[in-house]
Amino acid sequence: MSEGLKSIDRAELEAVDWAGLRHNYGTAEDVPDLLRRCAGPDPDDAEDAAFDLLNHLYHQGGWVCPAAPAALPFVLRLAAAPQVTPRRTLLELVGRLAAEAGRVEARFLDVHWSAAWERHLPDVLALLADPEPEIRRAAADVIGVCADPGEGALPALLSRWHAENDPVTRLDLVLALGNATRRGPSGAPSDEASPRTGEAATPSDGAATLLEALLAAPEPQLRLAAVLALGDRTRASATAPAEGRLEIALGALRDPSVELWRRTSAADCGVRGMHQWTASLFDDASPAFALGLMTDHPDEEQRVGGLEQAARVLSRWRSPVDALLPGVVARLDDPAAEVRYRAAELLACLGPAAAAHAGEVAALLDDTGVRATRGGEAVADAAVWALARMNDQRCLPRLTDHVAGARPGFASAGAYYGGSANSFHHPALPALHEVLVRLPDHTEALLPAIRDRLDPTEDPRSLSRFGEVLAAWGPAAESAVPRLLVLLADDERWTAAATALAGIGGAGRAGREALLTRSHTGGPDAELAAWAYWRVGGEPGPALDVLGPAVTNEDRATHTALSRLADLGPHAAGYADRLRELTAAREPWVRTQAAHALWAVTGGDTEAAVPALLEVVRELPTGTYLPVMLPALRHLARMGRAARPAARLLQDLPADDRRLYYFGGWRGFTEDEAVRMAVDELLAGA
Repeated sequence: MSEGLKSIDRAELEAVDWAGLRHNYGTAEDVPDLLRRCAGPDPDDAEDAAFDLLNHLYHQGGWVCPAAPAALPFVLRLAAAPQVTPRRTLLELVGRLAAEAGRVEARFLDVHWSAAWERHLPDVLALLADPEPEIRRAAADVIGVCADPGEGALPALLSRWHAENDPVTRLDLVLALGNATRRGPSGAPSDEASPRTGEAATPSDGAATLLEALLAAPEPQLRLAAVLALGDRTRASATAPAEGRLEIALGALRDPSVELWRRTSAADCGVRGMHQWTASLFDDASPAFALGLMTDHPDEEQRVGGLEQAARVLSRWRSPVDALLPGVVARLDDPAAEVRYRAAELLACLGPAAAAHAGEVAALLDDTGVRATRGGEAVADAAVWALARMNDQRCLPRLTDHVAGARPGFASAGAYYGGSANSFHHPALPALHEVLVRLPDHTEALLPAIRDRLDPTEDPRSLSRFGEVLAAWGPAAESAVPRLLVLLADDERWTAAATALAGIGGAGRAGREALLTRSHTGGPDAELAAWAYWRVGGEPGPALDVLGPAVTNEDRATHTALSRLADLGPHAAGYADRLRELTAAREPWVRTQAAHALWAVTGGDTEAAVPALLEVVRELPTGTYLPVMLPALRHLARMGRAARPAARLLQDLPADDRRLYYFGGWRGFTEDEAVRMAVDELLAGA
């Protein structure tokens, strides 16, 4: 039997009713075998087992499962055994569970966890003296993230601090001291008096004194660790007042020794990761932190990180644009392609606010640099996107080449990223059709290339996206109608043509018969055909025959069908009562489009429509934005003086500095612009 296996008492392991416990994948009867494999002689299999154990007991968090407290003592015994290969992974599991215990609601925390954690916390603290620095760091990290450090944590951490000489481990210890001081009990008083209160000193006093002293340590990363450990408490420190905290952070982050954090257990990241972590201390609208990181630096990662933090600030606040814009523009001639790309992409996000710098962006249209990413995005394409956002015609020749397929670059399908305030900015380009729909002023220049792609041999997905572009351009795309009529005859591609013709309107009247025929065939696209038939000048009857039944009950009603029914106006008045009912539907999108349709088909009935729409946008003044709010705002703006309650609710929004968005990346900027434009229209009309 290996030394690792000896750390597991077989009788004790078998005494647990594992089959009666559960983890993320069902019954925990597989846990004993995973524990044995973690201690096995095959290093690769042991690591695989440890990863599986982490996945089973933690997965993505959200609860502390019943199997976790039962497994905790065995996991810690394995982590203490020098012969066990995946000791670090096992301690990572312990840390994740200990941290999650402080985040989840009581109903998601197994009732046995707290007692198990208190009982086995000394096992974690004992690992602070392990011969391996990596294990000492991991143990410190467990204390640094846990919800309940316990009374013994501070004395153990302070004792280890005085004995520790490994510079990386000392960083993890500082962070652990910060968490234990903030969350743990102060511990028993010592015989010494606290220099701050004159009373008997506690381990908490000693830790606080140490952390404050480290703000003036000679090592820049220790100073940064102290700032991170103290968090907002740094503001009250006499050693480093609020204005000094920024200086300490920037000095450390720009120093080559910042690479020490890559070996820590708490951070396990390089320059840009530390930029992001430290940025959480500077979450207000001040651009000072980002400006400090944007100053010139010989390390490309530092320059990329500076732009990342500028994007982080600009994606959350509107006021720092003037302060940060010159620094972003200055990076357009950076020697690194990644930096030039990110600068151009960020200027694209700012769009109209950066239009004065279109000339500098246009200089990158022939830039052959590409990113060292899987997609290999080109600097020139970021410049094209930026000019398109600025509505600058210098983007048109390159876009025409993209439409014709003569240039690679823009994706064929759009990507969506989360818009969390703490997330990274995703410097991704939009899909080609998402660029084109924003250029209605340049339809004449771009339309010939799109017309050439409207061919029955074209990929249906590409045609669908070109159809969306033509629909967005509306009547200005009239010259594409002959090609669209040909596509109407193709059973696989006709929906793209129908979408485009519906947007173009009356100029597509020659397609009425084909659309009418398709509206009678049933299936999921019959609504599209019937609606397009009406939009190009057909009779309302066929559209009513198809769209009317689609809104007869809440489970079947879709916001798309309701939006199309609204286009019929008074012709759909017979559905007013049903639409009035749907203004109280559970689904916000259904409520929103039902309210608008009710207003449209009744010729202006706002009694039920305005309250329904008001409820949809009610949380907008708090900074909460959901995509359904934009159409709700636009509908309210059309209702004029009847929307005064909404105007009163939103009257302070134009002065709010927060960006309003749901998705991350460039979409966050365009969402904010669209929302604010809709609010301005609402306030002007009400």
